[in-house]
Amino acid sequence: MTTHGQPDTQTRTDVHVDTDLPMPAPATRAATTVSTTEQLTVLGASLRASTGGRYGQVRDHVRATVPAELMVRDPAMTVPEAREWTRRTVRELVGHGLAGSGFPVAQGGLDDVGRSCVDFEMTAHGDLSATVKSAVHFGLFGGAVTSLGTTWHHETFLPETITLERVGCYAMTEFGHGSDVASLETTITYDPDTDELVVHSPTASSVKTYIGAAAEDAQIAAVYGQLVVDGTGHGVHVALVPVRDEDGQPVTGVTLGDNGAKGGLAGVDNGWIRFNQVRVPRRMLLDRFGGIDDEGRYVSEIDSDSRRFFTMLGTLVRGRVCVAAGAAVASRKGLSVATRYALRRHQFTRPGDGTEVVLLDYLAHQRKLLPAIATAYAHTFAVNEVVERLQELHEQPGKDQVAQREVETRAAGLKALTTRFANDTLQVCREACGGAGYLAENGLTVLRGDADVFATFEGDNTVLLQLVAKGLLSGYKEMFGDLDTRGMVQFAARSFGGQVVEATSARPLVSRLIAAAARRSEADTLLERGWHLSMFVDRERHVLETLATRLRRGAKDEDSFRVFNDAQDHVLLAARTHMDRVVLEAFVTGIEECGDPQTRDVLERLCTLYALSSIEADSGWFQQHNRMSAGRSKVVTAQVNRLCGELRPHALGLVEGLGVPEAWLGSQMLVDAERWTPGATVG
Repeated sequence: MTTHGQPDTQTRTDVHVDTDLPMPAPATRAATTVSTTEQLTVLGASLRASTGGRYGQVRDHVRATVPAELMVRDPAMTVPEAREWTRRTVRELVGHGLAGSGFPVAQGGLDDVGRSCVDFEMTAHGDLSATVKSAVHFGLFGGAVTSLGTTWHHETFLPETITLERVGCYAMTEFGHGSDVASLETTITYDPDTDELVVHSPTASSVKTYIGAAAEDAQIAAVYGQLVVDGTGHGVHVALVPVRDEDGQPVTGVTLGDNGAKGGLAGVDNGWIRFNQVRVPRRMLLDRFGGIDDEGRYVSEIDSDSRRFFTMLGTLVRGRVCVAAGAAVASRKGLSVATRYALRRHQFTRPGDGTEVVLLDYLAHQRKLLPAIATAYAHTFAVNEVVERLQELHEQPGKDQVAQREVETRAAGLKALTTRFANDTLQVCREACGGAGYLAENGLTVLRGDADVFATFEGDNTVLLQLVAKGLLSGYKEMFGDLDTRGMVQFAARSFGGQVVEATSARPLVSRLIAAAARRSEADTLLERGWHLSMFVDRERHVLETLATRLRRGAKDEDSFRVFNDAQDHVLLAARTHMDRVVLEAFVTGIEECGDPQTRDVLERLCTLYALSSIEADSGWFQQHNRMSAGRSKVVTAQVNRLCGELRPHALGLVEGLGVPEAWLGSQMLVDAERWTPGATVG
């Protein structure tokens, strides 16, 4: 047990890792010569093992072999200095194997999309500029070539993509359209006389913008635009378009600009691109799902433009999984800094003995950090689950369309959930560290600024939650990605709502726990996992069914936009309650895999804290809908306080278990710990 006013003093252990793992082709043997040994509490080491999942060894390998100097950037760098540091760092991270996992084996990859998400996640433990810079090139540009291209595209472009010989960017967003990809204005017109594609920005609003690597480094772009063949539009397609020549100058017809300083991500050179009748060979069209044959005719095995469009967008699910993972890491990193600080920083004296009290001994401070730590663990298990599910579907020989749409829906919801939590939590962490937290050298303000944009890139969170609701209303049987309001209203008319909740929560363990809790009196169920699960399931079912009823009433209304818009708050609530339930079930399932009794006990307490603090936060809904009395609500609050006190002695082990090595936190105040000890002599 920790004594009041002192850091966690549990037995510590050195962590050694086997670094013999399959690596993508560009990784060099030198990358494995770095050896980082951490000293962790026994609890911290065990929690890391329990949250590692299928890719636990990969995570351990990165922590053991990547040096801290690649994970921490000096916050005092200017924008040009930060960009140069980021360039160098990304190239060095390639040497550590954090680049090519998701690419085909024939091109030097591992064909492991799950591990590619973990590569992104582990890079996000360090500087997020390097993470995003790497993700734009390998994940977005390289992912587009891999998913939307054919063998010729793979053989021609992927080897030099994996080795960074040619830097790519991902030109989707325009000044006028972002989330509404179907309405992009850029045109890709086929010219049969020259057998070329003509890429053009016809309006000011069609200029591509916020494009990572466009300002300085990109040599080629994956350009999204409306494909026109023989005067007929075939919807959004993607063409590969060189944007800089070998001397780094814009190619003819391409104008490049710099978006300049941003609220964060100083090392990422975001810019804009304007195309003026730029010509590329026909074969530069990524034509896996639709292209132009030798006779100049448009051909596709998918007969519907909308189905083809959403099939193409469905290949982008990995990006949303990665952003969810990166945001979850940002939360864990912020909580690691703030909690370690709270174990060292003293404030006011204890009556009677005159000793100063450490911050984390105050209940108010525990309430700031410990429920958030519990939520961070919940998100960790949920991210692991969707990453592993993504790889399972990738390994299947045939495509299970319903399963694919379900994972797309979950990825969208998890991305919205974790990025919102990250932004909220990083602000709390900054405030929890007072003035020290406001110093850039202590890491929190930089992390807060860098993670901010995660809420809006790879899909705006509000839009993504609406897509989650659509998936629920359609039982994952409709194409994912369409926000057509009439379609949404019509889905409600034949809603699968209740059935979807039953089907997606049909884990035997969950069903067994809910049934057990139902046999006990309310007075005995406050700490019962089955009661927590039943509260989440019941709330989701009620919200979804009432949403379906509400939309169903307007199914025949000609103004479907008004019908949907009037219910938008209900739509978002349905998505959030669904994701809350999914996350809780992932946490419960993850605990089941833990074999160490002491660690499992801590995880159980964390899970209870997550569930009860979530119920407490939404107690108004539960009371309004007669799921919980006012008296019961007060008991929930009292139990949250009690759990915070029970977990307080384990605080250091809890944040060690979050998986971010202290050397990677980039927080000077944790290095100079003597600053925070009252009466210590410095110098």
